[in-house]
Amino acid sequence: MKKEWTLTGDALAKLLAALDVDPGRAGEKYEALRCLLVKFFRWRGASFPEEQADKTIDRVARRIDEGEEVHDLTGYCYGAARLVFLETLKGPESRRESLDGVEPAAAAGGREEEESRQSCLDECLRSLPAEHREIILQYYRDERRAKIDRRKALAERLGIPSSALRSRAQRLRDRLGECVDRCLKKI
Repeated sequence: MKKEWTLTGDALAKLLAALDVDPGRAGEKYEALRCLLVKFFRWRGASFPEEQADKTIDRVARRIDEGEEVHDLTGYCYGAARLVFLETLKGPESRRESLDGVEPAAAAGGREEEESRQSCLDECLRSLPAEHREIILQYYRDERRAKIDRRKALAERLGIPSSALRSRAQRLRDRLGECVDRCLKKI
């Protein structure tokens, strides 16, 4: 079995040196680069953008540590991020279910728990502004081609690109998930 590479102090030092010769500025540039990568993954609807940004930075640090010369570090990082993102699309965690198909309560056990979750979801949906509620319900409706066509039509109706709609829907879904979790804790 292949041993997974981990970031070492030496590899981190080389990465920081590639960012800037001044250690203070290198640290600032590192944080700025990490923020850019987190945004990159968020815009694409990644499940764990911070983890994927860190994974990307680790890979770049590894390549620099192995002696690869990188002249455009930001561009190189974006290329690595793109590959990390494509890998996540192949993984099992990338398979998202529609809101209608989500049944975590059934797996945890009990009809009562499932009803509580559904009740909380309904309550959280009602608490959203009508426009947001419509976006989330329309976005996660239908299957396959019908879903793609519905999303295109929704983006056109809202006058935004499909990528912006995807980001908006993901933020709304995250907010709904947090709302449902808070609601379930009250029960």
